[in-house]
Amino acid sequence: MGSLSWKMGEGPGRSRFGRVSYSVQVVRSCRRETGRKINSHPTVRDALWLWAHEAGAHNDAWGLPRPSRITPAEAALSLGIPNLIMVRYLGRPPLPFDQFALPLRALNHVVWSVVGAHGQTDQQERAHVLDLAARQPNITGVMLDDFFGSDPSGEASDVAALPPDQLRKLRDQLSAGGRRLNLWAVLYEHQLEKPLAPYLEFLDFVSFWTWDSKKLPELENHLHRLEEVAPECGKVLGCYLWDYAKKQPLPLDRMRHQCAVGLDWLRTGRIQGITFLASCICDLELEAVEWAREWIARVGDERLG
Repeated sequence: MGSLSWKMGEGPGRSRFGRVSYSVQVVRSCRRETGRKINSHPTVRDALWLWAHEAGAHNDAWGLPRPSRITPAEAALSLGIPNLIMVRYLGRPPLPFDQFALPLRALNHVVWSVVGAHGQTDQQERAHVLDLAARQPNITGVMLDDFFGSDPSGEASDVAALPPDQLRKLRDQLSAGGRRLNLWAVLYEHQLEKPLAPYLEFLDFVSFWTWDSKKLPELENHLHRLEEVAPECGKVLGCYLWDYAKKQPLPLDRMRHQCAVGLDWLRTGRIQGITFLASCICDLELEAVEWAREWIARVGDERLG
């Protein structure tokens, strides 16, 4: 996509990726009271997100070919993605997050986890993220990762990481610097039949994932079911760049398929974004990552709507 220059500290809506300038825009929320306006002509790139962890977070457990050293900000720049979802993984990074968040000021939008990987959360972490968002204007939402569990069998308890009354309380606290933050949560395709209604009513966005890559050909059916279950929520398709379930490279045909389907859904407005996971494998020259980088360069400037 040509040379990339990234001016640090420019704030939301003013960072530069190559020759593309991103105006302030927030993808559609399912909560009507937010009052957020949508850019009438966003590009595909505006709708792309990178799922991020601290550098090296996946080095030890996922069968990667070698250790990774890339940071979230470096990974976003290398892929040409202007939005990032920062998720705490196994207690990393440790609190406070202030210095860790500084390089992310160059991004358009950042969503920060208040429930981390494997559903880990506590009141201190949630309060700190809200305080950080009040001081960093491009933090526009908070993420509930693995909120309904991370058991791929789908047989774990129906209890979420927070009960509905605590989720409502968190929802009521989502204001920062005069802004109302969006509330996101992860949902896997194998969780679609859980009793989700008491929780979905509080969400702005569902980050939707297919853990078993063999099920990717069924994405159309899964999205249709998600639309039935969560008709009022914004939907963001999650795309793995590595087959974490099998601890092996993601077959390229499955990578192509999920991106093709996601692009079609963006064009038709069925989803509001696509997220690639994860930042901490983007310097390993993985085939799926390199293909995604080329795909983003090819389709990123396409206008939507």
